[in-house]
Amino acid sequence: MSGLDPSQSGEGSSSSHITHSESLRKAFAKIDIDGHNLPPSPAPSTPTNGRKYAMATELVYTENGDQYNSSSMPIYQSATFKQTSGSGGNQYDYTRSGNPTRTHLERHLAKIMNARRALVTSSGMGALDVITRLLKPGDEVITGDDLYGGTNRLLKYLSTHQGIVVHHIDTTNPSAVSKYLTSKTAMLLLETPTNPLIKIVDIPTLASLAHDANPSALVVVDNTMLSPLLLTPLDLGADIVYESGTKYLSGHHDLMAGVLATNDPALGERLFFPINSTGCGLAPFDSWLLMRGIKTLKVRMETQQANAMRIAQFLEDTGFRVRYPGLKSHPQYDLHASMARGAGAVLSFETGDVHRSERIVEAAKLWAISVSFGCVNSLISMPCRMSHASIEEKVRRERGVPEDLVRLCVGIEDVGDLEDDLRRALVQAGAVEITPEGVRALKPGETADAVATDVVPPDEAVANGTS
Repeated sequence: MSGLDPSQSGEGSSSSHITHSESLRKAFAKIDIDGHNLPPSPAPSTPTNGRKYAMATELVYTENGDQYNSSSMPIYQSATFKQTSGSGGNQYDYTRSGNPTRTHLERHLAKIMNARRALVTSSGMGALDVITRLLKPGDEVITGDDLYGGTNRLLKYLSTHQGIVVHHIDTTNPSAVSKYLTSKTAMLLLETPTNPLIKIVDIPTLASLAHDANPSALVVVDNTMLSPLLLTPLDLGADIVYESGTKYLSGHHDLMAGVLATNDPALGERLFFPINSTGCGLAPFDSWLLMRGIKTLKVRMETQQANAMRIAQFLEDTGFRVRYPGLKSHPQYDLHASMARGAGAVLSFETGDVHRSERIVEAAKLWAISVSFGCVNSLISMPCRMSHASIEEKVRRERGVPEDLVRLCVGIEDVGDLEDDLRRALVQAGAVEITPEGVRALKPGETADAVATDVVPPDEAVANGTS
């Protein structure tokens, strides 16, 4: 940090040196809560005038303590670190407890998540597991009735084996949540947009209600669907935010990672304890990969979001029921816009027939059949058959998850190619009727006059513009 001290430059008065050094120490004190002495990342944004850099700059700009001034943070692929004293005490000793590459990533994440402490784990579910270790038998958790399948599976295990009381309710309805909030409520676990029904949760209202009912209750938000680029839940009243780094933060589905962050240093220490104890911290190479992915988050997400909007509009114009918060037809369009800086790139739609949906998924070419989302390439799936299959059919029905629901996770490909491929898949699956104006979604039980490939081949239909 001495390289950042103006006293080394020989310029200015001694009083200005002291003032500037004090301001630097104050800035670093908020960031370097672990006592690390590496040049910090984040460094103070535009320290000359105090203005914070725009997110596009913050995502890319970092400093590291490499002795050779490398442009990219080095990968410290080492399990152990030599000590200078027989009693130990150096900054790093064992990678399970800390690693320079991981520390650099965590500081960078804290910056873009508007947090004082960020931690990284080996997966998104690993991050949630760390968070739920804050609970004890008898604690009550309130969460949504539309959740990621893995989250539901973990909560079910905790309620069955750990004595945690879990209430699944419609978290889009604050009055319904209020009925369950008591002094026993230890955690309010939220997703927004929800997965896969794309419902929107009012984070500020629910956070206020939870803290009024129990000031020590923790409001936890899964921000995987939007990333810090589009939503910063800690600014809206959340105590902890977590997400799967496998998704948008990485962007390439070539690593697994989990991220969690808080503004409470004491809470940060409580979260670090199980990471250090169990060894679920992110490995150095994966930390480096995630750092690399974060730098391109804005350019990827902007393209994916623009593509998603066009695909959502195409499906809605065709006549399908589409769930996407970027559409003004979404019942919570205004609520989402009041909290987020964009609608994201995940949407879902209903066809009215399970077998029709299956045919669409299997007929697509550019849209790869896969779980997960946030990747640069586009994905398609049926949640009830894949990502949410671990939730019993009876429970899915009670929670209003349609079996025919198709989820699209839009990538960065040419949107014209994506739309054409989806249109061809709809035609080939018999989900639409070809009309002089284009295509029209069929209602349940309805059949098209010209759907079979021997009447109008899908590729030919696309080529001549009739599809």
